[in-house]
Amino acid sequence: MKAFKLENEPKITTGFKTPEHYFDDFSTKVLQQINEKKEVKVIPIYKRKKVLSIVAAAVVVLAFTIPIVSNYNAASKDFDEDTLETYLSYQSNLNQDDLIQNLDTKDIQQLSKNVAIENETLEDILASNPNIEHLISE
Repeated sequence: MKAFKLENEPKITTGFKTPEHYFDDFSTKVLQQINEKKEVKVIPIYKRKKVLSIVAAAVVVLAFTIPIVSNYNAASKDFDEDTLETYLSYQSNLNQDDLIQNLDTKDIQQLSKNVAIENETLEDILASNPNIEHLISE
């Protein structure tokens, strides 16, 4: 392999050249531009009537839609008892233990008030059922 030496190879020019005497007065030109104060054109908000009307319309629309949406979401979360009972009856993987775990003492007291079983009916159920021990353990 041939030895490569930078000094012997021809140089490639970049194609960029600075104008003559460019850096002689460069610092004075920069300082002169910094000292010159250019006025900035300020457009006040009250002259932008179109923007203000759009903002006002957006605020009015938002003010009307927030209560409507919040009422819709609150109403859709409530169930009626029939819907809940139908849902629970079609759930095949739901057993009594799952239901009991989610009941509060208030719910249990309300259930005991609603269920009125006569003693004769209870005796008939216990006498006819061969799994009395299973029913007692539940």
